[in-house]
Amino acid sequence: MGVNEDEILQEIWGNFSEQQHIFLATADRDQPRLRPVTLIYTMSRFFVATGTSDAKVHQIRQNPKVEFCLVVEKDGSKGTIRTECLAQIVTEKDVKIHVYNNISFLKEYWGNPEDPSYTLIELQPTSFEYMKPGSMQAIKLKL
Repeated sequence: MGVNEDEILQEIWGNFSEQQHIFLATADRDQPRLRPVTLIYTMSRFFVATGTSDAKVHQIRQNPKVEFCLVVEKDGSKGTIRTECLAQIVTEKDVKIHVYNNISFLKEYWGNPEDPSYTLIELQPTSFEYMKPGSMQAIKLKL
């Protein structure tokens, strides 16, 4: 029985909401660094908002290859979506303003979208590794 990649991709994308907690991994020279962050999914794009001076900003400038992991749950079983991405610092003001104005928790950290300590990072997926809830085998899909 073959794998229908379109159906699997549709199922993967269906697990993302406007905001969810993920674990984001960056590289600090030869050491991986993992931290919990809020993944923002809006305009069919993934973003992470952070402080400009945070270590992850420096690490992404040095090496844009990152990965995040989302834990998914269905019918009492857990699975994961691991996503390899290329990260980039968002410089388009209209995108920063749109995300700031539409994601309410950002206002708790930054006074306005022009705040120099507000950095928005876009995560552009290059592959998914999906372990469906209840399964013990992951399926990897290149994008």
